[in-house]
Amino acid sequence: MRYRTLGNSTLRVSALGLGLMSMSGVYGKGDDAESAGVIQHAFDLGVNLLDSSDTYGWGQNEELLGRALKGRRDKAVVITKFGQVRNPAGGPNLINGRPEYVPQACNASLKRLGMDVIDLYLQHRVDPSVPIEATVGAMKRLVEQGKVRFIGLCEARPETIRRAHAVHPLSAVQSEYSLLYRKEAEETRRATRELGISFVAYAPLGRSLLTGQVQKPADIPEGDRRREHPRFKEENLGKNVELVHRIEAIAREKRCTPAQLVLAWLLAQGEDVVPIPGTKRKHRVDENLGAVDVTLDAGDVQRISEAVPAGAAAGTRYPEAQLKAVYL
Repeated sequence: MRYRTLGNSTLRVSALGLGLMSMSGVYGKGDDAESAGVIQHAFDLGVNLLDSSDTYGWGQNEELLGRALKGRRDKAVVITKFGQVRNPAGGPNLINGRPEYVPQACNASLKRLGMDVIDLYLQHRVDPSVPIEATVGAMKRLVEQGKVRFIGLCEARPETIRRAHAVHPLSAVQSEYSLLYRKEAEETRRATRELGISFVAYAPLGRSLLTGQVQKPADIPEGDRRREHPRFKEENLGKNVELVHRIEAIAREKRCTPAQLVLAWLLAQGEDVVPIPGTKRKHRVDENLGAVDVTLDAGDVQRISEAVPAGAAAGTRYPEAQLKAVYL
């Protein structure tokens, strides 16, 4: 494994982290025992960056991570997030960035994780009704109290990032970033690079689309939230699969899988980028980690970028209702 230092921090993290969201019923039913084994397997292979949230399974994911890390906490870099809350009406999640809520959420996460400190604490979604300075001011107090080591934001616009960073240095911004969906990420990175902030890339495999495993809507199981995403709708999926075929052709040349190729492409964007592909299967962890050994020169990177130009993907990043909460 190779390691990178998260910006404005002392955290040395694996070049590829592990996203845990899929272990909490988002992409079909999860199995806690199997998921704990996946976390430990990744950890044994050098993956020390583990990404959770109080939203995933509404606390179940943090509890799972805490159990999986029993006796190994000191070698892990734990990310968890706050700010999304249940909608009593049953619709899309609500957002809470009020300063008084921040310590409540942090204390609850620490209890579920069974830990004394969170390595990297992120605001999961920006609350448009609360000045970002107020939310980050409360996060800063958590750092001063020793409950959190470093802080960051998710799905934040460059101007939001700048305002937040002026209150307390941010170590990372986490947003969707893949070969398929990169326009907003590349806009964001212009600001984060200038400020020395790392970019944690979630959904780096396009929510599995870039693996080549999804060819038709029926390939996504019932109860899997991806069925709600525009990129997988029948009117869009065929166009996106055509883009993936271009990647598969290059992957064959490079003697790697499509997943490994697109992860290697992300790693080649710069030392500030840390992808966190998620999975609940050990063999997928093994496959993804093979990306570290895929060598791409500048010409390869350009060819891959041109094969799937920015903005070429059909369908928005999220369903319409959820789009309102991203890139704020």
